[in-house]
Amino acid sequence: MGKKPNLLLIGIDSLLSKHMSCYGYYRLTTPHIDEFAYEGTIFENTFSPHVPTTPGYGSMLTGKDCFGTNCVALRHKGQFADEAVSLATVLGDNGYNTTCVGFTGNAAARGFQNYMNFSGWGPGEDGRAHKAESMNATCLPELERLAKEDKPFFLFLRHMDPHTPYLPPKPFDRMFYQDNEFDPEDGSMQPVYDFAPFADYFRSWLPRAQDGAEITDKDYVIAQYDGAVAYMDTCIAQIFTKLEQLGILDDTVVVINSDHGETLYDHECWFDHHGIYDVTLDVPLIIRYPEKVPAGLRIAGYNQHKDLMPTLVELMDLKTNVQFDGQSLMQLVRGEKEHLDTEFYITECTWMRKHGWRTPQWKLIVALEPDFHFKPGVELYDLLHDPEELNNVADQEPGVVAMLRARMEAFIAKREKETGRANPMYTQECWHGHAEVGPAFTSSEQAYKTMHIGDAKQAAKLQDKKK
Repeated sequence: MGKKPNLLLIGIDSLLSKHMSCYGYYRLTTPHIDEFAYEGTIFENTFSPHVPTTPGYGSMLTGKDCFGTNCVALRHKGQFADEAVSLATVLGDNGYNTTCVGFTGNAAARGFQNYMNFSGWGPGEDGRAHKAESMNATCLPELERLAKEDKPFFLFLRHMDPHTPYLPPKPFDRMFYQDNEFDPEDGSMQPVYDFAPFADYFRSWLPRAQDGAEITDKDYVIAQYDGAVAYMDTCIAQIFTKLEQLGILDDTVVVINSDHGETLYDHECWFDHHGIYDVTLDVPLIIRYPEKVPAGLRIAGYNQHKDLMPTLVELMDLKTNVQFDGQSLMQLVRGEKEHLDTEFYITECTWMRKHGWRTPQWKLIVALEPDFHFKPGVELYDLLHDPEELNNVADQEPGVVAMLRARMEAFIAKREKETGRANPMYTQECWHGHAEVGPAFTSSEQAYKTMHIGDAKQAAKLQDKKK
């Protein structure tokens, strides 16, 4: 029997699939990933139902939903479930060398034999962030080392480029923008600066004019996000070239995925990834492995993060007794099923604590406590007629709200019984880290005055703070 295939999992933080050219975006943001994707299979409707980072990667790397991982928050409170066995652990048990780059210490990335870090946040001397170059400086030598070993390897890379601060290096900073970002007649950034919880953070990294003027055009900021994606795409091409140069490209299962999407100028959630609108739930999924995964295939069937690990177990012929909440995507590839789960539970607990239920037509969002955006406690969107989720029809459709709430609550009861634990959305008191306000916010005004992020260093600390 020959050597088992290697696994390279490229996890890209905050990457919205709809801003990738291979997913139909009008800007050519990902030409190298596009070319690579055409050699594999693109999954068009992959969802991250539990946002943001820790629960997102937790589900991706265990094959479990949020009940199976017992994790729903970035600053997770409670024990990450022991029965949520990690992909790294399973691969290690199957004789693999395993390395994680850029996710040290997080419960979602447990089980690796080797952890490495890279500078994934701040700008360089030129005022621009060289995140992906820093990633390559760390991961390319490690890839060479792993390739020389007798054992197959699992290399997990956590890319940070699409995550704020959006500061792509030249020429990517102007690739998609040739206007005047300081135009005094453009007031589209004013609502962003008026949102006190985030305003100081944005001002800490958004460039200013020589006279100190602030950026006024939201389209400039969106172009910086797209430029960061394009910059990262170019750097990832070097990883593909290294696999080819080492002669292991076709012997390696390569997966491109994201922990969650990104909210740009949508829903007044301003350049972040909180809220459970589809811009946050939509993520890319691309798998290339010529021996078993068809080239040029696009799969429209619904799937979620929890389905990735069982897929890899099947693809790589791994031995494990782990029971997954997800299913293998190869059922979709072979045409045995059109979709996996078409309706599912969705959660967010980082800047707001909300949960909901998504079907192909409807999106129900229920607040478990008041949020700092002063949004209504119940939101309902008809995704067929309002895919951008702009028109809340909860008041007009009370019957639909009741039906979806009943389905959600029945699912919660079922999963609580199966796991023997309370829904982790109900066990996140003081999830925001402000014990002085009590276990939960009592008003949106209280939440607005309490929640605050100051600068990029504080953002990095929030990402790195482990519970």
